[in-house]
Amino acid sequence: MDILDSIILGIIQGLTEFLPVSSSGHLELGKAILGDQSLPEESLLLTVLLHFATALSTVVVFRKDILSILKSLFSFSWDEDTQFIVKIIVSMIPAVIIGLLFEKQLEDLFGANILFVGCMLLITAVLLFFADKAKSTNKPVNFKDAFIIGISQAIAMLPGISRSGATISTSVLLGNDKTKAARFSFLMVIPLIFGKIAKDIIGGDLSLDGQNTLALSAGFVAAFLAGLVACTWMISLVKKSKLSYFAIYCAIVGCIAIGFSILS
Repeated sequence: MDILDSIILGIIQGLTEFLPVSSSGHLELGKAILGDQSLPEESLLLTVLLHFATALSTVVVFRKDILSILKSLFSFSWDEDTQFIVKIIVSMIPAVIIGLLFEKQLEDLFGANILFVGCMLLITAVLLFFADKAKSTNKPVNFKDAFIIGISQAIAMLPGISRSGATISTSVLLGNDKTKAARFSFLMVIPLIFGKIAKDIIGGDLSLDGQNTLALSAGFVAAFLAGLVACTWMISLVKKSKLSYFAIYCAIVGCIAIGFSILS
């Protein structure tokens, strides 16, 4: 993969991470369009690095929230921020279990499997459509909700299932406030991505040996910068816009991907 392709994929990741349209699915579609011939593990490496870049951009945008949460953690008080941390930990459990047990199977799905991505985008569209019909409430995310939302996040490890779409939709269907659901959705992925990176580095699975480090670095920077821009204005878009609009978009892209896969 050359530098330009990597930058394009980085921009795609940065712009789609914060919308309920599946950034991983769009990355796989982008790789296919660009004619990426990477092996599944190489393809997954790029995906992980680009997700790490947007996770860093999320940290920058939500730095005040994160600092407030960390201060509460060290104050040893059972306040709202401390409870939020515990809810984040609870939400991570399903994804950690699935990631550890089915890491190889998930890795094999990251190889421009366009038909699979298209089908998963249709599932995302259905989920967003039903969530859009749910009544808006002021209910906060409780511990039970956090675990159920975590299950959605685990399922969203499949390319084509939108992580933010799945988690926000699940939260809304559980009766949670959309604004609180969006904040929880964007923050809950940070420790998961950081943990994935740390695990791969320690285990030696995340190696740049033999890789085009310049292209990967260019993609990383592009995803980080695009994520900074996107996170500042797209979060508001997600909270204010109807999820049905994104459902229609996912359905159209999903059908195009399925048609492309069948005809190619």
